[in-house]
Amino acid sequence: MITVVGGGLVGSLLATGLAKRGHEVELLERRSDMRKGGAAAGRSINLAVSVRGIHALRTLGLEQEVLARAIPMQGRMMHSPSGELTFQRYGVEDWQSIYSISRAELNRQLLTAAERTGKVRIGFDTRLERALITDEGVELDVESGSGKHKLKRERVIGTDGSASPLRTAVMQSSGSSCTEELLDYGYKELAIPPGDGGTFRMEKNALHIWPRGNFMLIALPNFDGSFTCTLFLPYRGPQSFEGLKTREQVRAFFDEHFRDAVPLLDRLEEAFFENPTGHMVTVRCKSWNAGGPSGDKALLMGDAAHAIVPFFGQGMNCGFEDCSVFFEKLDQGMELEKLFAEMTRVRPANASAIADLAIENFLEMRDKVGDQQFLREKALEKRLQMRFPREYISRYSLVSFSRVPYTVALEAGVAQSRLLARACPPGADPEKVDLDALASAVRSEIAPIIQPYLPEGLKP
Repeated sequence: MITVVGGGLVGSLLATGLAKRGHEVELLERRSDMRKGGAAAGRSINLAVSVRGIHALRTLGLEQEVLARAIPMQGRMMHSPSGELTFQRYGVEDWQSIYSISRAELNRQLLTAAERTGKVRIGFDTRLERALITDEGVELDVESGSGKHKLKRERVIGTDGSASPLRTAVMQSSGSSCTEELLDYGYKELAIPPGDGGTFRMEKNALHIWPRGNFMLIALPNFDGSFTCTLFLPYRGPQSFEGLKTREQVRAFFDEHFRDAVPLLDRLEEAFFENPTGHMVTVRCKSWNAGGPSGDKALLMGDAAHAIVPFFGQGMNCGFEDCSVFFEKLDQGMELEKLFAEMTRVRPANASAIADLAIENFLEMRDKVGDQQFLREKALEKRLQMRFPREYISRYSLVSFSRVPYTVALEAGVAQSRLLARACPPGADPEKVDLDALASAVRSEIAPIIQPYLPEGLKP
């Protein structure tokens, strides 16, 4: 039997895949069964499911079931301070969309899928307080409705989130290091309700962004016609959460910066003060496994191993990719005795790369998407992707529409930024840049980075 601590998205997906491969699974979850009651409001950011996550779902036969309750988003809809709308498409092909889905809805689906296997036993209301990793296994101090208990298990996989108690035990046992970097921004969830008959009151197939320099508002569509909105704002400073203490201050702030959103937002002032202010942390672990001579007693996956900020929509996708890699190694015949250490060998560098990319995308969404030079470079990049589809694939497309290693996407993005800045200097018209003159640079600077992983370009 394998014990999985944490019944969130990654934990429930992992349990399902293990069960489908013949393992008996014990899944311990600190919350009550969310299928029997509503999820807490204001505590999560809507998810954007993309190729990496879809691949993991597909391998378990869950893709159609999940995407049936998701909304495709084909690009960003930018809202200027005056209310002018500008659409920026993500990819160059029709299939290149990311999918908005409720975190709670997806978690419910995955818990049900785990139970359907008949090999997963879920212990709800079971909180892990402490773990001790030994050569023989893992001792878990848990608290449930019946009190405190000590459990002894042979193998434990921790998918228990960014505040993982199991991570503390893995770091102590392995002697490895872990860093936690708290972003000096918080977030607040708000909502736009559906229109009459469940209609969408803004463009349905877009991720809406109100970029305002050092802060922003975003909105993702929900299946019922509503939008989940998230305000990202510094904790302190001239425009910050510390300056929004009264209803009047909140209303004045939104009237000034998000004028076209105010008539759509539901109970703006009440929701602002009722919903908690969330925090965002980046967690990086050098070692994900520990215990015994082979390090095969405990393993971290998902946010427990690599929490990232949400601005590339890859937190869940990266966690699902952990599962995909784990399952692929199992299917290739690798034993668990070796697989736990193998995950530490192959995954941390990629997790660190997407953490860096997520921070970079935050700056892009917040500061650059309304910048004219940035838009000129993106217009040129779109032309390059159309002209050289197998040789120039944007950083965003590599991350969201492929399964190439995140490290490769990071390296390619750096090279692409250099090429675009050189080819499209300030004031240049991107439509007049000679693409033939750039062919040599594309083939020598960009293609060698990505072609070993995508010899035929992107595919759906």
